[in-house]
Amino acid sequence: MIDRQGRLGGKVSILDLGALLVILGVLVGLLIVPSKSGYSIAQVATAVTKPVEIAIMVRGLTVKEPDRLLQPGEKTSILIRNQERGKVEIKRVEVLVPKIPVPKLDGTVVTVEDPRLADTYVRDFAITLAGKAQVTGEEVVIAGEKVKIGTPIEIEGARYSIRGSVMGIEILER
Repeated sequence: MIDRQGRLGGKVSILDLGALLVILGVLVGLLIVPSKSGYSIAQVATAVTKPVEIAIMVRGLTVKEPDRLLQPGEKTSILIRNQERGKVEIKRVEVLVPKIPVPKLDGTVVTVEDPRLADTYVRDFAITLAGKAQVTGEEVVIAGEKVKIGTPIEIEGARYSIRGSVMGIEILER
């Protein structure tokens, strides 16, 4: 099968065949096997940049003037897993007083503003951020990081550093 010159069947060199198998293995690894980010080169190449809106919930933030802290239309830095991932626009801000469930005499439950916190400076915020992200299928990736519901996100401006978690993601152009 192998002659004295190291050729298989007298035609193909074993070294050439080995080199070809190594090259094919590397190509398969690059195109199919995911990297640390969870994506292969083939998946990243098919990703499309689309506008997205990310809704985050911030619970129990102590702030003196909650209505003046964040303004729709301003740009803020977004940090995911303690790494800055660029700038996004603040689209909407809802300032919420924390609520508590209260049982009624008839057995039903209603929610009311927590009287212990209504007079203090503790507020919850529902913030909607708008920006562009890589979209692969139904996954949203901002600067190499997957963003899913529950992902901790921090926004940072000149006067604030606020940590919340993702409660909703909307891809605007399908």
